[in-house]
Formats: sequence, C-alpha cells, structure tokens
Amino acid sequence: MKPKLTVEQMQRAAASFAEAESSHGESTIYGTTDGKAIGTYLEHKFLDYLARSWRLDQGNSAKGIDLPGLNVDIKVTSIRQPQSSCPYKSARQKVFGLDYSLLIFVYEKVDDHRAKTGRLNILHVVFVDAPHTGDYQMTSGLRKIIENAGNKDDLIAFMSDKNLPADEIELGRIAEELLAKPPALGYLTISNALQWRLQYSRVIEKAGTVDGVVRLR
Repeated sequence: MKPKLTVEQMQRAAASFAEAESSHGESTIYGTTDGKAIGTYLEHKFLDYLARSWRLDQGNSAKGIDLPGLNVDIKVTSIRQPQSSCPYKSARQKVFGLDYSLLIFVYEKVDDHRAKTGRLNILHVVFVDAPHTGDYQMTSGLRKIIENAGNKDDLIAFMSDKNLPADEIELGRIAEELLAKPPALGYLTISNALQWRLQYSRVIEKAGTVDGVVRLR
C-alpha cells in the first residue's frame, strides 16, 4: 500500500512538479486563454502526480477543497492577474481565515506556434498556512486596534467601515472573540462578492519572509 501523503511531502512534490511542468509542452492548452480550463488542467495533473507515489486521504470531501485529507486547496493563477475565486461561507473568513491552507501555482503561459503546444512556466509556488488566509487590511487593522487598547465598539466600527458583510449581532460576536484572542495576520486580499475574490500579489511578495507563507519555488 502507498504511504499516506503529508503536507511536507506535498510541498516538496509541488516544487519538483513545477520544475518539470515548466519545460513541458501540452497540446490540449495550446491557444487557450481560459484561466479556468488551464487551472483545471494543472490541478488534475498535479493530483495525478501525487497519486503515483502517495495515498491521497480524501477526508471530508464535503469541504469542497482539492486535498481535504490535508485541509489544502490548490489554486492556479496567471502572473498577469494573480487571483482566483473561492466559495463564500461567512464574513468570518475575512477575519479568521478560510479555515484551510492554500497551495498556489502562479504561471506564465507561452505558446509554441510551430509545435502547436502551450507551456506553463511556473514562476511561483507558494503555500499559505490556514491561519494566515485572512484579509490583510482587515486583520492588520483589527490587530492595531487591539494593540492600542481598543474595545468592542472600536472593533465593530472598524469592521462596519470596512464593509464586512455581517449584521450588528454577528459583528458583536466577532468583536468579543477578537478581544479574547486577536486574529493571526492574513496575507490575502479578499474582495466582497457572491464568491470571495482572492488576490495573491502580497502573498507572492511576502513568501519566504513571513510566518505562514512558504515559498516552494
């Protein structure tokens, strides 16, 4: 039986996969600019790559993430606009994080018109630990208020000013939790929408220099 995959093994595998993929020409993505199709191609190929050597514990697949056994979701994005969407569950995700870690592949696509293949040059591979998947401006602002002896009303006012999509009762609950335990500093930019819009420029910039954001490539 294959050994069960760990987070550390997944991280090492992501780096070696990215190196191999960066030199691979693929006919099925030639000419396409559809980011979703490219993302699906790379995610499935990486999962197949992992499955050759390890047992992928699917855990609770109801969470809707790629590697529920590791509590990790895979994101693939172009360097031109490094962002993607994820399901909106509650406003709390912007404050406390998404509740799962992210493995982010950032690519630059190059087409070979003679060979009629597309190549994904993987420029960055970054792992963001679950506690640090909150919104940067939201979490940094809340932490400053708490450090400056702010109270519940100060926290509610700040979250309201930042248009956190929650009612007064929920804001009050969140503020009480924050006073008991300040949030970890998040490094994503999370835009309000029917789905969260996650933006990764800061993650790419900070990878390898701050806790919880690991540069793998």
